[in-house]
Amino acid sequence: MDRYLTPHIRKDLDRKIILLSGPRQTGKTTLAKALHPSHDYFNFDEVDHRLELKEKSWDRSKKLIIFDELHKMKNWKRWLKGIYDTEGIPPSIVVTGSARLDTYRKTGDSLAGRFFSFRLHPLDVKEIRHQTKTKETQKILDTLLLLGGFPEPYLEGKEEFYHRWRKSHLDIILRQDLITLERVSEIASIETLIQLLRKRVGGLISYSSLAEDLDCSDKTVKRWLTLLENMYVVFKVLPYHRHIARALKKSPKYFFLDIGQVLGEESAKLENAVACALLKDIHFREDCFGENRSLFFMRTKENKEIDFVILRDEAPVLFVEVKVSDDSPSPALMSYAARFPDAKKLQLVKNLKREKTYPNRVEIRRAADWLASFELS
Repeated sequence: MDRYLTPHIRKDLDRKIILLSGPRQTGKTTLAKALHPSHDYFNFDEVDHRLELKEKSWDRSKKLIIFDELHKMKNWKRWLKGIYDTEGIPPSIVVTGSARLDTYRKTGDSLAGRFFSFRLHPLDVKEIRHQTKTKETQKILDTLLLLGGFPEPYLEGKEEFYHRWRKSHLDIILRQDLITLERVSEIASIETLIQLLRKRVGGLISYSSLAEDLDCSDKTVKRWLTLLENMYVVFKVLPYHRHIARALKKSPKYFFLDIGQVLGEESAKLENAVACALLKDIHFREDCFGENRSLFFMRTKENKEIDFVILRDEAPVLFVEVKVSDDSPSPALMSYAARFPDAKKLQLVKNLKREKTYPNRVEIRRAADWLASFELS
């Protein structure tokens, strides 16, 4: 099946180098190979492929050349720039990687002006519904909360398989990818950090508290968290503040790209699923259309909190509160309705009998149905 990014990447193949990043095993290689039947594929993890890359001996009669995990090559950007500048396109070039590419995209480097970047996320309710044409959105959401959205375990559909897959998936990231890229030696401590985060999804994260639990410094904890972000294991959501510098100093929340990693109550899993769906759509709109949106949560001095706030060009346009069964509008959501009259106020409820809208335009919606069809304004 074509993934949600496929038509947008195809449109750009003849214009620029395509950098396709995202979590390991989200289907990047499968997507890349499906872009054109005439392709040549090289994986830097393979010894024979590394030699052929050094020789630059790929089949130039092919329409598409795919370089997988190329970011593990020393000076890969300079190497790729040389190919693009001397040979150009065709053949089209797609570079895929489970880490780093997004980080490199944000920094000035020698590939500037020569590439378009895309981030592939796991499956979510909207993409699954679009592919399957099913109306059973609640069933899709329940399966995502249990098995996560990575294609292989989701399509397998068995909890036992997912648990085995999850362990293998994390082992590859920590013991192969992470060590290769960062030369990290504290793998056991990072594993413990992940276990601590699994139980704290949706809550404020204290770096000093994690440092105490792990018997290390705050600075070390922040470095490890950055590594996990770069490897697409977790992502950070900051509290909204008009001055971003102040927001950076406040306690963030962390969520997992693999929803099934979340331990604890169903409310935490549901909040993580909504966070993933919102971030996926934000990245999609940025990568494919150049639109500027960002994801935060809201917390006041009186400790009134709203789970998510979407900003467009730095102005709040959507407030989202997430509940499992409570169909009474959140007091925080009601209070913000007056302060931000132009922003959409939404409470997503997993188990909801009747949808409703209040005079101040606060909406109560079924989570599964909304996640299956939403479009960020």
